[in-house]
This record gives sequence, C-alpha cells and structure tokens, in this order.
Amino acid sequence: MTTSFPDHNGLYRLPWTLSDNAISWLEPTAECNLHCDGCYRENKKGSHKSLDEVKSELDVFQAQRKSDCISIAGGDPLLYPDLLELVAEIKRRGWKPIINTNGKALTPELLAGLKKAGVFGFTFHVDSGQGRGGKWDGMNDLELNELRLHYARMVADAGGIACSFNATIYQENLQFVPGMLKWAQDHIDIVHTMVFICFRHVVPDMPFRWYAGDREVKRDAIMYHSEEERVITIGSRELVAKAREEVDPGFTPSAYLNGTHDPKALKWLLTQRVGTRDGIFGYTGPKFAELAMGVYHFRTGRYLSYASAASSRHGRLAMLLFAPFDPEVRRTLGRWVRACLRNPLRLFQRAHLQSIMFIQPVDFMANGDQSMCDGCPDITVHDGELVWSCRMEEVKDFGSFLRTVPGQEMKGSAGGS
Repeated sequence: MTTSFPDHNGLYRLPWTLSDNAISWLEPTAECNLHCDGCYRENKKGSHKSLDEVKSELDVFQAQRKSDCISIAGGDPLLYPDLLELVAEIKRRGWKPIINTNGKALTPELLAGLKKAGVFGFTFHVDSGQGRGGKWDGMNDLELNELRLHYARMVADAGGIACSFNATIYQENLQFVPGMLKWAQDHIDIVHTMVFICFRHVVPDMPFRWYAGDREVKRDAIMYHSEEERVITIGSRELVAKAREEVDPGFTPSAYLNGTHDPKALKWLLTQRVGTRDGIFGYTGPKFAELAMGVYHFRTGRYLSYASAASSRHGRLAMLLFAPFDPEVRRTLGRWVRACLRNPLRLFQRAHLQSIMFIQPVDFMANGDQSMCDGCPDITVHDGELVWSCRMEEVKDFGSFLRTVPGQEMKGSAGGS
C-alpha cells in the first residue's frame, strides 16, 4: 500500500511496553478443534498443561509485567479441563480473564460456569479460513455473520460480559471487511469490539535465508510456511482505505502501536466509534484515547484493555465528558445533537461505544529485519521467559527466534532441531 493515511504523527501512540502492558497472553493448551489457515500454533492433542504449570506462568507475568487482562488462548481454551479454576485464579489475582476461542465448544452451561468463575469477556475468532465443516463449510465471511450473531446473543443473554470478534484477513476475504464492519454496527449494542488481523506466513518467493543462531534453517521446516505464493503484505492502512471507501469516508482511527523497526507502521490501529444500530454519529480522537489510558493508569496502575459491557453503553456520557478535550469527540457530539433535533426520540436511545482494531503482524524489511509490534500485547510465557506468542514455535523447534538474511535459500539446509 502506498497510501500515507492515517499519518502516525496525528495519532496517539499507545503507551504499552514489555513491562507495562494492557494485555498478557496465556496458553494453557495447544489442542484445538479446528485447523485454521495461517495459525501460528502447532495443534497438539492432549497437550494440556497442569494447573500448577499455568499458575507458574501467571507468576512470571505477575513478577515481570503489569497487565489489565489475561487473554486465555491456545489452542482453544474451551477444551482445557481446568478452565473454570483458571478463570477464577486469574480473577483472584486482580486481572480481567478474557477467553480467546473459536466458540465451537461453547455451551450455555459452560458459559454460565465461566460467568460464575469471573470471566470478563470473550473474543471469538470466526472467519472463512477455519474449515468449520457442517453448515458453515464453504461460507464466506458475510455469511458467517450468522454464526457471529449466534455467539453474540449467547453472551448478551448471559449478561455483563464483553463480546469481541477476531477475523484473519487474507487476500481472499479482504473484500468482505466492509460488510463485517457494517454488521458490527448493526449489532453495536451487543458487539463491543471487532478485530481484523492481517494474514502473515512464510511463502516461497520471500528473498531471504533463515537462521537459528549460525545454523541455516530450511523454509519448509518452519511451522507457519506455505508451499503456495500468497499475499502477505496486507496492512492496516489498506483496511482503513476499505473502510473509508465502502463504509464511511470519515472513518477515523485514534491510536496505534508502531513497529520495532518501522516507526510509521500501524501495527495495532485502534478506532472507536459512537452510534446506535441505526447509524454511527462519529468517532473519538487521540485525546480521548490518551485521557482514557492515562486516567485508568493513574487510578489502577495499569493500562486499559477491554472495556466492560456496561461502560460500552455510555456513549452519550463519554461524548459529554470528553468533548471539551477532544475535537473529534466534539464533532461526534454535534452530529448526535443534530440527529436528536431531527428526531427527538433519539434522546431515549442509548449511544454505544464500539472499538475496531486492525492488527498488522510481522513485516519483513528489505535488509532482513523483522518488524514486530513494539510493545506487543500478545506476549506469552515459554520455559519461564516472556516470548512473542506469534513466533513461539520457532523457539520450541529451533531454540531461538529465527533471523532472516537477504539472499536465496540454499538447497540442503538444516531442518528442525
């Protein structure tokens, strides 16, 4: 993408660091009931960690990293036999427990148990690259909105639980991003966050050689590789362009994380919009994000991650409180006032806050540097150390993260460890 917008200098840089971050990533199991295209974790049946092992990983987070929430992932955590006890333990330690799941194993009974244990929210990963089978087989991402709505209504019926959705964006489903954004707006009262993650893989035409220390590694020995030529350059700016072209020309991001090797990269790009099921009034700006993060950190000592389901309903209050400080919020408030003048019944409608996040994972620079998310929120624990969750298989298989060096892959290079 050659488009320059949005300019990172006009956004609030989220203040997340390795030691003080909104989120930490916990994987109690590597077992999953799906095999998603592009997944960066090896699916291992029977790979559940003991509860004591998982607690020791929580100890590492507690000792090394301030966090607001713990994202419980995997694998699929709904398959973990001690999930209820784990959620209760995370809540007991003062974190928000967030379940990251494909949702396939969720039942009303399990949902009720998780709510009782203290679950704060769910992030459901639903997209057309999952091979779900059954009635969902072959459905595109707009057709899968039916499944998303099923999960959103389950969570809404349980009450008091935040509801988010993830989708991996490939070249094949990029066209459906606007439709998913429109669907989320149609259900802004029960869908609190939508996250779009740009697809990344190791593909044949990459002009690099791969090394673990001084040992060369064959490309096809890397777990997340493809034998096909695939597009791995979709980025956040391209997703903003799609949103502006087909959803709302005024689509306005407010905050971002940069890349470790590219300060202009929009690795985590946050947009917050205010509206009802009938339409979006507008967006919040950088000052809103800065004040929300700063005040929350001042009050709690942590940076804000997921907002509660209850707070997402207070769009009107947010507009009134932040309008004096944020020009974008003032514009949004003005649109809401004009809408109420045209139809006074809007005064009796809730205005909701909804977050949209675009995530642009590792980018490969021409010199071989791998630009990661600076202040990555998805840091996890492996062998007592903090590591990038999206590249943990490299550490498992080769003993270190892999380096890329410009040049063509040599035939007969070393494989696994």
